[in-house]
Amino acid sequence: MLRLENVKLDLPEKENLIKDLSLSVAPGKLTVVTGPNGGGKTSLAKLIAGLYIPTSGRIMLDDKDITGLSVTERAKLGIAYAFQQPVSFKGITVRRVMEIASGSGMSEMNMCRTLEKVGLCAREYMDRELDGKLSGGEMKRIEIATVLCRKASYLVFDEPEAGIDLWSFTSLIETFEELKKDAEHALLIISHQERILKIADEIVVIADGVITKSGTREEIFPTLLADRENVYCPKGQEIYG
Repeated sequence: MLRLENVKLDLPEKENLIKDLSLSVAPGKLTVVTGPNGGGKTSLAKLIAGLYIPTSGRIMLDDKDITGLSVTERAKLGIAYAFQQPVSFKGITVRRVMEIASGSGMSEMNMCRTLEKVGLCAREYMDRELDGKLSGGEMKRIEIATVLCRKASYLVFDEPEAGIDLWSFTSLIETFEELKKDAEHALLIISHQERILKIADEIVVIADGVITKSGTREEIFPTLLADRENVYCPKGQEIYG
C-alpha cells in the first residue's frame, strides 16, 4: 500500500501547491487522478516519484517511511514513473533503454511484445536513437514501454494519452486493464481522458491543491459528467481540459 499522509508542498514559485493531502493507492487497483489544469495533479505524481519532497506530512510505502528518499531509492523499492513530457537521450537506442529499464537481460521477443502494447512496431523502433528525430508521441510511447519493462509494483503515469494516436491509445487502454488484474501492481494515472476514467477502480479529483472528491468509479464518474457544462472540452473526449 502506498499512502500519502497530510502532505503539503510549497515551491519557491508557488506556495500551497499541495495542501494537507491524504491518499492511498492499493495494489490490484487502478486509481485515476483528475481535475482542472494547475490543480496539483502532476505535483502529486512527482511527490510519489521523489522528484519533489513534501514540505510537511509523510509518504509511506508498505509501512516504510519513504518521505526523504531520492528518485533512485524509490525506484529500487518498486516505484516507476512516466513523465508528462518524456526526456530524450541522444546516442541511446530504444533497445538499450529498455534493457536498462528491465534491470536484466531482456529477450527481443519480450521487447517486441512490450512495444506492441504501446502501438509501436519493434522492427522500426528497436535500434532508433531517443533523439529529436522522434515525435513527441513516439517518445511518450517509448517511455511508457520502458516503465512496463520495469519490475515495479507501483506504476505512475502522467497523462499517458498525450500525443498518442487513437489506435495506440486503444492498445494502451487494454494494457492498463490487463495490469490492474494483477494483484501485485498498483496503478496511478493522471488523466483527463474519459476512456481512462471509465476503467478506473478509484477516481480522485484534485483542484487547488486539495482533494475535492474521491471514491469508486461508480460514485465519482457520474458527478464528473454532471459537471461537464462547466468544462470547456468536446463531449466524449475529456472530462477536464
